[in-house]
Amino acid sequence: MIFAPVIRRAAYANAPRSADLALQRFLMGTLPTPARASTAAGCTVTQDDKATTLQLDVPGLARQQLQISIEGNVVKLQSVEGAPRQVQRAWELADEIDASASTAKLENGVLTLTLARLVPADKSVQLVVH
Repeated sequence: MIFAPVIRRAAYANAPRSADLALQRFLMGTLPTPARASTAAGCTVTQDDKATTLQLDVPGLARQQLQISIEGNVVKLQSVEGAPRQVQRAWELADEIDASASTAKLENGVLTLTLARLVPADKSVQLVVH
């Protein structure tokens, strides 16, 4: 008679092995990552050190039918009343947005928003020692 321990495969199948985690930590530290990108439901978000770029599919809408507003770190996009399709989206970014340096471009039904990050003002004060 042979006795062998029985381990349910579901208990450990989803957990990564320690060698896999070590390799992942090594690769994440050595490979350059110039920009992060993510995609969600017709919207592509790319971030780098200076700006965040949003690309959104809005087929059938003209420039005059879109309204974009920026308040702090929140960007809101909506279509005007009477537009052939209704769009209403909002994004909250991690950093404040410099509205004067940001741009919006609509080409072939793709809206590209380039949102420049607001550089924080230096608030340090020099004190004179008496």
